Amino acid sequence: LDGTELAISESQERMAVVVAPEDADIFCALANAENLETAVVAVVKETPRLTMRWNGTVIVNIDRSFLNCNGARKYIDVAPARPQAYERELPSDFAGGYRSLACDLNVCSKRGLGECFDSTIGAGTVLMPFGGKYQLTPPQAMVHKIPLEQGHTDDCSFMAWGYNPYIAEKSPYHGAYLAVIESVCKLIATGASFEGVYLTFQEYFEKPGRDGKRWGKPMAALLGAFRAQMDYGVASIGGKDSMSGSFEQLDVPPTLVSFAVTNGKASTAVSPEFKAAGHKVALLLPEYDENGLPTPESELALFARVTEALTSGKAVSAYTPTYGGIAEAVMKMCFGNNIGFAYGKTDPELLFGYRYGAFLLECTEDVGAPVLGVTTEEKVIALGGQSIALDELLALYEGKLEGVYPCNIPQGGGKLEAFTYTADSRPTPAITCTRPRVLIPVFPGTNCEVDTARALYEAGAQPEIAVINNLSGQAIAESVDHFAHRIEQSQIIFIPGGFSGGDEPDGSAKFITAFFRSEAIKEQVNELLQVRGGLMAGICNGFQALIKLGLVPYGEIIDTDEHCPTLTFNTIGRHQSRMVQVRVASNKSPWLAACKPGEVYNVPISHGEGRFYASEGLIRTLAQNGQVATQYVDLTGEVTDDVRFNPNNSAFAIEGITSPDGRVFGKMGHTERCVSGLYRNVPGNYDMKLFESAVEYFK
Repeated sequence: LDGTELAISESQERMAVVVAPEDADIFCALANAENLETAVVAVVKETPRLTMRWNGTVIVNIDRSFLNCNGARKYIDVAPARPQAYERELPSDFAGGYRSLACDLNVCSKRGLGECFDSTIGAGTVLMPFGGKYQLTPPQAMVHKIPLEQGHTDDCSFMAWGYNPYIAEKSPYHGAYLAVIESVCKLIATGASFEGVYLTFQEYFEKPGRDGKRWGKPMAALLGAFRAQMDYGVASIGGKDSMSGSFEQLDVPPTLVSFAVTNGKASTAVSPEFKAAGHKVALLLPEYDENGLPTPESELALFARVTEALTSGKAVSAYTPTYGGIAEAVMKMCFGNNIGFAYGKTDPELLFGYRYGAFLLECTEDVGAPVLGVTTEEKVIALGGQSIALDELLALYEGKLEGVYPCNIPQGGGKLEAFTYTADSRPTPAITCTRPRVLIPVFPGTNCEVDTARALYEAGAQPEIAVINNLSGQAIAESVDHFAHRIEQSQIIFIPGGFSGGDEPDGSAKFITAFFRSEAIKEQVNELLQVRGGLMAGICNGFQALIKLGLVPYGEIIDTDEHCPTLTFNTIGRHQSRMVQVRVASNKSPWLAACKPGEVYNVPISHGEGRFYASEGLIRTLAQNGQVATQYVDLTGEVTDDVRFNPNNSAFAIEGITSPDGRVFGKMGHTERCVSGLYRNVPGNYDMKLFESAVEYFK
């Protein structure tokens, strides 16, 4: 890079830190201990000038006062356009309207895209991105616990967004105002209190040049956003803007996205999927002024009513209509638990038109509001004599983007054999202790070490995180020596999950395996397992390392070949992040001593290369020896290769296996992320007592 490129390049992977001169070497040493590269790039001086040198030549020398002034002032006459009508076109019939809505790109399922992102990292996710028994209803807000390295908290953050480009292009003023309304209403519908809500805006407009009409669009949007802030007493505390949304003859629509944020309690978070059949659903509508906007007084009163209904338990789910109106809200609320809905007497304009600022409440008691309809056992959405099946709607809803972001590919033939092995006895350690030491290596790309350490600490272990430094050959050698020495002092080695080596294809655990094959570490691992009777485990990326080392299923580090089991790409061809159910097939391992064969547990998964593969003969041998620990199952507890439940198409739906004696355990699911109070919108049992069992083994 030349000097200009260095000066203006994005710094996504870098961070600038200012320290006192005497602390620079100390800071660099601390960074090195975390396997981070550092360099001193600048010195703060008294002289108020910015000076930059490149290859010994001064290429920038600017007075600070010039930087402070932001350049010369510019003036232009702004001419905002008159707002145009922006109401949605109503469908000609009920069922046809629902079919069109389910296929609309602004409404249809984004699950295939959403599952490409790790939704449970950090063990703080209160509401999964897709909720209900079937994990199909997206919540309207992000709810995440405040991160702690140790201990627990009920404190959490809420965040939601609002924006409708079709309204914004007709009237940037209305678009921005309603973006604020939408973002705040989503927080209220998710159980947050209005008190303490703040905003932040993301703005993006066409390149205005010297055109006063173009300048009128951001001005109108900012006036709308400002009016909303004043009406509701909420402030925007930051944001980002761009005025370069043009390419040749293409312009972005006027864009002002409102993000509403607040804090609250995880225990008050409410997910929007219908909870049971037979519940009345109330519709709360604000009053609208002559401009089609909710009046602040009526909207604020609704906020209080919704919060009271949710906190008192009179309402068990809530949804605020957005782009697709009430019809979209009902459809998505139905999907999560496959519960139908029957509308009372109403007209299509109410269902399919915009109803920003309104709320739907699934009630267990009367909340003093008109009843929109009732939830039903019948799997349809009905109005009068018309109805449409949920299965038909779901096929359209999920099928729209299936060819782009697949989530429902054919995968195998259905049910598979369930293995069962009940242990009569288990191995014991050579030396007992009350608080076993656990060594947790951190490689470049590892991201689950803190979650793992916390889970082990709370189970009664004494975890130690060891960062492996690979910035130089000498650093690697020193890390090998240090890690081998720490194994001598430990009873357990736990390889956490992550994306080591950038999760490159067919080799995400290459560096981990190379590290463990060094003679010093290999010797200590063998001594830990074979002489001292210690334990070892790996989850996700750690499981990949264990299987490539041969520690599972063979119990020792060996040179693996094509006849050994392996983990390869998910059949779906992408990363999978969701909740799955696993059945305990064997409790032979000390890690599974608290489980009984046949028990089913929920566990988060997050991987792109988790498909277990081995010959049928080897798998049956492992099963007979009790080494097949866990298998993926469907909602009825049946072992399956259905992609909705077996996310990677593992052979015989295997999620985890062990060494012959059970001391080494590898699995794909992130049990370390199963913390109390999380995943409130996906029901199930999350507590395998994996870590407690390992601690108990040494007592």
